[in-house]
Amino acid sequence: ENKMDQFRVLQHPLTSESAMKKIEDQNTLVFIVDLRANKFQIKDAVNKMYQIKAQKVNTLIRPDGTKKAFVRLTSDFDALDVANTIGVI
Repeated sequence: ENKMDQFRVLQHPLTSESAMKKIEDQNTLVFIVDLRANKFQIKDAVNKMYQIKAQKVNTLIRPDGTKKAFVRLTSDFDALDVANTIGVI
């Protein structure tokens, strides 16, 4: 059975310069996710893992073949606080 749980979907957060800028300016967390994960699964996984609500999820496939997800948080959550909690910063 190929079940996508939250640990399978979210591989790791991204800590690049541009990802940091997104956290600060756009209340958005950036993750590397499983290639087969869809936006609903990503939204759900973030909710289960970090107890935060995603407003929207944008994804793209990077040239190296991995999938990147931008998770925009709702206004009642602060991406900077969440990033601190999960140890991105």
